[in-house]
Amino acid sequence: MITAVDSSVLIDIFGADGTFGARSANLLRRCLSDGSVIACEIVWTETALAFEEEHTFVRAMETLSINFSPIAQTTALVSARAWRKYLARGGRHKRVVADFLVGAHALEQADRLLTRDRGFYRDYFVKLRVLDPQSSTQ
Repeated sequence: MITAVDSSVLIDIFGADGTFGARSANLLRRCLSDGSVIACEIVWTETALAFEEEHTFVRAMETLSINFSPIAQTTALVSARAWRKYLARGGRHKRVVADFLVGAHALEQADRLLTRDRGFYRDYFVKLRVLDPQSSTQ
């Protein structure tokens, strides 16, 4: 089982978020026990901003056993299709293309996505299995 993780969950954990930090950490542990956890370059970049030093960030990701997984060309095209659907529905850049890349990466290169942004991903990536710390009772 491969789980793609979103930056919202990692920031919960690294920032020790009082509301979702423990839930996010528990779900991440569960995902790691089920298999591997990956993060695409979008998530890598967004999460690295929470650290002063790049090497500290990389070490933290290694400690959590989260692997870097670049977005494949076919995945980028899946993202473009979802983005086009969003714009056709009247989307006005409330969402950024990075969100679509994260969703497509999880759909195409993993088995599920660990994220707190459940409504958006379920709407535009209907076949994507989403794990959400907000609805977790762990």
